[in-house]
Amino acid sequence: MRILMTGAAGKVGTLLRPRLAREGRTLRLSDLQRVELGAGEEQVIADLADEAAMATAMKDVDAVIHLGGQSREHPWADIVRSNIDGMYVLMEAARKAGVAHLVLMGSHHAAGFHTRPPSGEELPDYAFPRPDTFYGVSKVVMEGMASLYHDRFGMNVTVIRLGTCNDGPSDTRGLATWISPDDLTRLVEAALTAPGFHVVWGVSDNARRWWSLREAEAIGYVSQDDSESRAAALIAEHGEPDLSDPLHDRAGGVFTLKELGGSW
Repeated sequence: MRILMTGAAGKVGTLLRPRLAREGRTLRLSDLQRVELGAGEEQVIADLADEAAMATAMKDVDAVIHLGGQSREHPWADIVRSNIDGMYVLMEAARKAGVAHLVLMGSHHAAGFHTRPPSGEELPDYAFPRPDTFYGVSKVVMEGMASLYHDRFGMNVTVIRLGTCNDGPSDTRGLATWISPDDLTRLVEAALTAPGFHVVWGVSDNARRWWSLREAEAIGYVSQDDSESRAAALIAEHGEPDLSDPLHDRAGGVFTLKELGGSW
């Protein structure tokens, strides 16, 4: 099995690559910069918006893990080229190559202005888009493209509304939004074989989580990690979270407070 991973040189790609290594599996890494290859890896240098380069990258591919594009807020023109035009080129290349399964790394910023539901409730998997940035808008487009290519062409596509993926949460907000690299690997593995179209929250089953795991669990994801083991140290450093503060009350946190269109 050959899996194309775009944006393989980035933080998430670097975390996932060794965890996705399997006997009989080849990871084809696509990025604009070269990486040191591990066992079972090969690389193509390709710009997402370059149709010829992406067609070459897609040859003999069975599935796609799409991590590429602008990963933070940028001016609109940059977002459009990398995350919207690039998304279209990727989807067309996959369709023409007959790729059956795609896993697209979306973002919680597609729903950033949603607020914490009442106690005991969770923000649904398919919460209507409320983007908090131009970057968030591009991830809404990703969800729309995924839905279109499933309905029109029968492609199996899962979009992960990714939370905070690091070795551990770095602040008290992360106690709710964190997904461990191991859990993200479990979620990606489930998505690689999931039939149909899905939007799922990319989060570990944290004690303080308020984003739903229902759809992720429906495609076979089983979280094994929880940020709570880090809670005492983080609260000692930063204080108990104020759940009325937009940092903790809004899905997008601080990104709902920034001036739109910057490069932060």
